Amino acid sequence: MFDFQDLFQWDRFITPTIIKTFYWLVIGVIVLFGISGILSALSAMAVSPFVGFILLLASIASVIVGIVFSRIVAEFILIVFRINEHLGAIRDQGGVR
Repeated sequence: MFDFQDLFQWDRFITPTIIKTFYWLVIGVIVLFGISGILSALSAMAVSPFVGFILLLASIASVIVGIVFSRIVAEFILIVFRINEHLGAIRDQGGVR
């Protein structure tokens, strides 16, 4: 992972190592909101079955979209850091003239 010393050095980024933790936290929040939406949709079915069913489908779809979107954002952040690492490797090889 990373050491305490890495917080005070700028040679290595700590974001790529902790982005996975934030990704799983976001997934947990999305799932909790999804469960909340599903429960409210089930309670809305008692009043109006059609509206409750639409809310149920929307809750399930939003959980799926949220998970996919959070994965895309996490991968985009990792790609930016990988590009930086690759450009640093190219610079160290003397490829830029």
